[in-house]
Amino acid sequence: MAEKESVVGQVKDWQDGEMKQVTVGETDILVARVAGQYHAIGAYCTHYGAPLVEGVLSGSRVVCPWHHACFSVTSGDHEEPPGFDCLPHFEVRIRGDDIVVCVPDDAPTQRTPDMAKPDTKADERIFAILGAGVAGAAAAETLRQVGFQGRLVLITGEGHVPYDRTVLSKAYLAGEQEDIGPLRDVAFYEQHGIEVQANKPVARVDTTAQQIEFMNGEELSYHTLLVATGGSPRQLNVRGTELDGVFRLRTPEDAQQIIAAAKNGTRGVIIGASFISMECAASLRQRDVKITVVAPESAPLALVLGPAIGQMYKNLHEANGVSFVLEAAVEQLVGEDKVEKVVVRGGQEIEADFVVMGVGVQPATEFLRGVARNEDESVSVDAHLCVARTNSTLYAAGDIATFPDPVSGAPIRIEHWRLAQQHGRTAALNMAGIDKTFDQVPFFWTSQYGLSLAYVGHATDWDDIVYEGDLEQHDFLAYYLKGDQVQAVAGMGREQSLCAIEECLRLGKMPSVQEIQAGAIDWVAQLR
Repeated sequence: MAEKESVVGQVKDWQDGEMKQVTVGETDILVARVAGQYHAIGAYCTHYGAPLVEGVLSGSRVVCPWHHACFSVTSGDHEEPPGFDCLPHFEVRIRGDDIVVCVPDDAPTQRTPDMAKPDTKADERIFAILGAGVAGAAAAETLRQVGFQGRLVLITGEGHVPYDRTVLSKAYLAGEQEDIGPLRDVAFYEQHGIEVQANKPVARVDTTAQQIEFMNGEELSYHTLLVATGGSPRQLNVRGTELDGVFRLRTPEDAQQIIAAAKNGTRGVIIGASFISMECAASLRQRDVKITVVAPESAPLALVLGPAIGQMYKNLHEANGVSFVLEAAVEQLVGEDKVEKVVVRGGQEIEADFVVMGVGVQPATEFLRGVARNEDESVSVDAHLCVARTNSTLYAAGDIATFPDPVSGAPIRIEHWRLAQQHGRTAALNMAGIDKTFDQVPFFWTSQYGLSLAYVGHATDWDDIVYEGDLEQHDFLAYYLKGDQVQAVAGMGREQSLCAIEECLRLGKMPSVQEIQAGAIDWVAQLR
């Protein structure tokens, strides 16, 4: 195989923990020095193409600056979601003081992880995955990657192979992206023996008999089942929600209906001030829709991010033409056959050509039999994502799973897209007999009007929030403090710092609360 060689630096100029992006021929390469050794991998994240050099190097892995996917710099392997594919790894040679990278002429930009070939004669077990969101997709691929050769069935009530649900309220609704591409195409699943059963809504799962019953009358017996069905959008308990023009956003079909209703100059009312709601508001403003947000909070996102950041988002949306009716409860939706008004308690009426309800989700677990469900309809699992007293035949992941916090041990449930993928991978390892406890750091992001906020860790409440930077300039870090711990950090315009903070949380390298309160911290130096 023909290859190109290029001198990319001098040994005397590099220190451990340093990485640089270089170009060999027409291929961009990330070169890193770890423990005196030099390694070269592809330069761009396989998720959305972020330049990895703008992230951080943590030991032998690099963290993507955009959505915190992680890759090994020694092999290019994908270690942490989002995304699925690995990076190419290139040979590095030392000639005298020269660092030389060798790159094949037809070098790929990414590579699919090695996967076991299905062989149901070698392994007669049936592993079923209920739910083809990112948790289910990650679990299916992980099972093949770690050698499972039995029958592998990925089941969804939707008519799609797994896709990126995060774009629904962002680029797709805004008109910046014309379609919602699959995470993998149909041929991929066929090649690796992952049997996707779409349009197969489930009527009942008998966890004692280990059997799935479908709405169409079919049945499937399983050896081990992962339930990753996510959440169902909640419905307001008020009159008028059945009217035409009232939407919830969960599927591509939902998004298409909203887009069809959102003509230039139309009036849309969004009920709720959640992340999905505010992303919808920002996206629909790009379609020149007049948007009013109605919510019980005093500021959007204040319950999750605190009042100061909530006020920042309110200011941002108002500057882009969004109106707010806050600290308000919806009394009813009014119209003949189609919604025409939203009536707020107290009598205020808001004219509407359509309504989007973003009032949260409820874990989709109503079909489960033989296991206890919590008050919020979630299912409790242990640190291996296994449901109690099911003898390792039933696992749960993502929005439906209440799991032990790796830091405190307290039961928590987190509705984050990336965490669902982390859950899916951990559950799959345990399904395959590999002992793995869930110990990853939660992370999520939101993008509104071209501004991204990232959040690492998890804090349901806090004693104090310490701010560093300028919120109104959208350049800050916010530290959520509880007792003597930093539980979470949110920020804008501080991508590299947030990558380092996530790694510090993972590795137990966080500074004390007193150090946080004392002033700005060099997070890359703190990680090193």
